[in-house]
Amino acid sequence: MSGVVPSVVITGYGLISPLGNSPESYWSALREGRGGVTALGSPYELLPTKVAGQAREFTGDIANFGEMEKTLQRTVKKGLKLMCRDIQMGVAAGQLAINHANLSTASTDPHVQRDRIGVLYGCDHILSIPEEFVDGIKACLDSDGKFDFSLWPEKGLPKVDPLWLLKYLPNMPACHMAIYHDLHGPNNSLTVREASSNMALAEALCTLTRGSADVMIVGGTGSRIHTSRSVHLALQEQIAVGECDDRDPSMASRACRPFDSHRSGMVLAEGAGAIVLETRSHAEARSARILGTMVAGASAAVADSRGVPNYRRAFEIVIQSLLRQTGLKPNDIGHVNAHGLGTTTCDLQEAEAIEAVLGSQIPVVAAKSYIGNLGAGGGMVEAIGSLLSLEHGELFRTINCEQPDPMCRINVVNRPGVAPGRCFINLNITPQGQASGVLIGDPSFS
Repeated sequence: MSGVVPSVVITGYGLISPLGNSPESYWSALREGRGGVTALGSPYELLPTKVAGQAREFTGDIANFGEMEKTLQRTVKKGLKLMCRDIQMGVAAGQLAINHANLSTASTDPHVQRDRIGVLYGCDHILSIPEEFVDGIKACLDSDGKFDFSLWPEKGLPKVDPLWLLKYLPNMPACHMAIYHDLHGPNNSLTVREASSNMALAEALCTLTRGSADVMIVGGTGSRIHTSRSVHLALQEQIAVGECDDRDPSMASRACRPFDSHRSGMVLAEGAGAIVLETRSHAEARSARILGTMVAGASAAVADSRGVPNYRRAFEIVIQSLLRQTGLKPNDIGHVNAHGLGTTTCDLQEAEAIEAVLGSQIPVVAAKSYIGNLGAGGGMVEAIGSLLSLEHGELFRTINCEQPDPMCRINVVNRPGVAPGRCFINLNITPQGQASGVLIGDPSFS
């Protein structure tokens, strides 16, 4: 390449979300201001929250994975039994992104070089579900119905599916995608909680610009809805309990209130997203439709000696790095898709960081007001929301921010008709203070 850094573009995306499993359904809800948080039903009645952003349209059926060649469809369908829900959603989002990009992985396609197509996923740490061990535990009950651990090796363990662990390994979404399409390019998995999606996009950008691949399928998948993990989250983080009323189904959708004076915590949710990145030359050679430009990525982790996170400083470093890498000024940024978690502390510190680096007038949106916290999948689905805004020339509004917190001195967009600009910054952060961000532009952005 003679030292020339290639431009990296976006040619497709796919998602599984509380607002549906297609860009069309997602954008329709964003445009209409229609949230996807609903009442949390069976089997989660005992969780310490009444609402969640569930991907209800995703059933795990092979039809959820989009159009596939028959042989591939049979292979994926057979592999579903080795995937937990998180991994199924991640693979489905990747398949939908490949279709959306019209990307062929067939050996007969002249543009396909298998060692030049890579896969990179962000994924949560996945807990197995208690049901995996029920039969084994039952086999170890003594005559009084009490569990006898001494019986586990002989009677309990044989009742556990020997392949159960494969259902929950966080590297499996990337592995499945590479195996199904016989892709030999760079492959990696990141498990950095909410920061994972943006960090995966940033690493994929580096992979492409250094010439190690021509195409990267980049995904993120996660869930905060789990029969046991959700309890842990409720003990450690600020969770919005939410209110439900059969007479007013929309009540649940008002639970996540980023930057609002009455915000009460994050909303548990699940989902996945995937974006196809290519060098511009490769995309143009195969006449791909270019949907955006991947410009820069950054991350920072900030906490004191006691482990107390400093969200403000972490966000400031990320935003400053994105500006420094690109040479852009604050007024060059069209909008910010904020982490917007809906918690008291994180929202305030994020707002302070945005104001300090970009000023108080830049438009800010928070997609979590619609979908809740998808964990490692959130950043990817949120970035797709902003890409859709660029495509349609209108920024979706932040819902439920009816009384903006006067301490959050930023321009939270809670009305329709605001222009998205030509580029945006997408931000995310973990409860431990690991922040990540990407800067993405429109198709001709440079």
